[in-house]
Amino acid sequence: MIPDLGKYAGAVLSSYAISVVLLAGLIALSLWRGARVRRQLDEMESRRKTDG
Repeated sequence: MIPDLGKYAGAVLSSYAISVVLLAGLIALSLWRGARVRRQLDEMESRRKTDG
């Protein structure tokens, strides 16, 4: 159920949409960077194990 926002409906709904898109982008960026760091750490650990 959506409340009646009157003449501000467009501004409020677009603000919500922008917020959701930005949050999704931040989550995606965090997951991508986390995976990249994990790969780098795995590579460093494997090199350390092979070097002695």
